[in-house]
Amino acid sequence: MDLKTRKLNAIKYLIGLQDEKVFSRIEATILQSKKDRERELKPLSQRQLIERAKKSNKDYTSGKVKTQEELEIESENW
Repeated sequence: MDLKTRKLNAIKYLIGLQDEKVFSRIEATILQSKKDRERELKPLSQRQLIERAKKSNKDYTSGKVKTQEELEIESENW
């Protein structure tokens, strides 16, 4: 079943829903999901970017790196 069909089915379910408690839980989940996504998309400040770059450079010079191949193997186990 494709995403569009699943969305339409969810909308139909919500339209027919009569249980306030179930709807409140669904609504709370949706609102929390929106908050989580907004938090994830918050841009970094200039200072944060510089600190990340410094840490990355330090990790690189100290040998804390993985090859593309190592990452691909690691990601197969996720």
